[in-house]
Amino acid sequence: MTVVHDLLALLDLEPLEHNIYRGNNRDLGTGRVFGGQVFAQALVAARRTVPSERDAHSVHGYFLREGDFRAPIVYFVDRPRDGRSFTSRRVTAIQHGEAIFHLSASFHIEEPGLDHQAVMPDVPSPEGLPSELELIRARADQIAEPLRSIVTQERPIDIRPITPADPYARPDKRAEVTAQRQLWFRLAERIPDTPMLHQAVLAYASDYGFLPTALLPHGVAFRDPKLFIASLDHTVWFHRPFRADEWLLYVSDSPSAFGARGFVRGQVFRQDGTMVASMAQEGLIRLREPRDG
Repeated sequence: MTVVHDLLALLDLEPLEHNIYRGNNRDLGTGRVFGGQVFAQALVAARRTVPSERDAHSVHGYFLREGDFRAPIVYFVDRPRDGRSFTSRRVTAIQHGEAIFHLSASFHIEEPGLDHQAVMPDVPSPEGLPSELELIRARADQIAEPLRSIVTQERPIDIRPITPADPYARPDKRAEVTAQRQLWFRLAERIPDTPMLHQAVLAYASDYGFLPTALLPHGVAFRDPKLFIASLDHTVWFHRPFRADEWLLYVSDSPSAFGARGFVRGQVFRQDGTMVASMAQEGLIRLREPRDG
């Protein structure tokens, strides 16, 4: 078994009853369930109840409570509407008897229509860039021992930042430092052609490092011990077909941070310049004051 197969197994929910599914967790070293995992699993649960000719186009999630990665998550699917062109679903993720996440998703049949898109930025190709995992392993001796084996383990998704950022070093706090991030990513292995699977993988990856874009202008490192950061909501709009096992460019920026909340938005492009998805997220960003003594 490879780490890609492990990810696919994570997204292959166990049916428990009509409209009820169960999923397992993967520890990414944060001490809690990765938000992208819950988002992707809830999307898979919703998709299991939708006709095969309809694909997700709009998916909105709200993070209610911190997830416990030591316990499975149960997903309850509600079916508000099955229309001629659109299907809507609501999903509630339950752990220890409490809702930890809500998802609303809409699915649409394929139709012809008007066509325009944003232009993909001019960036270096992924083939000449080091992977994020290579960069982390190069300084593994500087990572705290309890986290070292987790953050340096093999990953199902190959991430290649255009401008790498050190999650432990304190960035420069300067006016000219913009809240922008660009990276390439793709699954490390080829997977089946099923569109639902590729959408679920993109949903999973879309939450990885997304909110920390809002930290860039403020001189705050993602692993700063004073920092508490958590997603509040997350939205993905799927625009055009794509494969998650081919290179995708993820461009994100943060137009606002205020009142302990940061807002980020993103766009995803195929390597040929085709725009395939958009994202938006608001998250909690708190800096705790050090305790005396």
